[in-house]
Amino acid sequence: MENSSTMSKSAVKISLDLLSNPLCEQDQDFLNMVTALDTAMKRMDAFNQEKVNQIQKTVIEPLKKFGSVFPSLNMAVKRREQALQDYRRLQAKVEKYEEKEKTGPVLAKLHQAREELRPVREDFEAKNKQLLDEMPRFHNSRLDYFQPSFESLIRAQVVYYSEMHKIFGDLTQQLDQPGHSDEQRERENEAKLSELRALSIVADD
Repeated sequence: MENSSTMSKSAVKISLDLLSNPLCEQDQDFLNMVTALDTAMKRMDAFNQEKVNQIQKTVIEPLKKFGSVFPSLNMAVKRREQALQDYRRLQAKVEKYEEKEKTGPVLAKLHQAREELRPVREDFEAKNKQLLDEMPRFHNSRLDYFQPSFESLIRAQVVYYSEMHKIFGDLTQQLDQPGHSDEQRERENEAKLSELRALSIVADD
């Protein structure tokens, strides 16, 4: 978008520089051509700015908002991983006491370890279930979220290039010389360039 804006602003500057050329004061036909070009470039810049604003509003900003959910998503995954580590640590503790001889102190510690394990297991299972339920929904919702942005991007481009076709079509009609083919124009330009090259002030030493 920045490059697109820079391009259209540069085109406007070129036409303005041409308007300030002294030749415009000396040649009415040249002035008419440059004025037509300047009008076309300003129209192009205006439509380009509309396109940029539209894409910023309907594509770039929604993508930024979508990206903002990832830190929270990553945090939920990290909380689940931490809960899993706590669960495994306490589960291993319970299994250790279960393998020992069932003495009074061991049974007491086993009971305490199981009591510590229960809320940690429930916490992990809750976090794990939440991710299992919501991650597929999040993944499957991407297309529904992005599709309007992609459609808006395509529409903005279609409108812009349709207007560009109209603008430059009008400009071509204003500047075009009837009956001149591209080959004829090329030959005329080469002939004029040859005349310039023949001048002593531009001749090679």
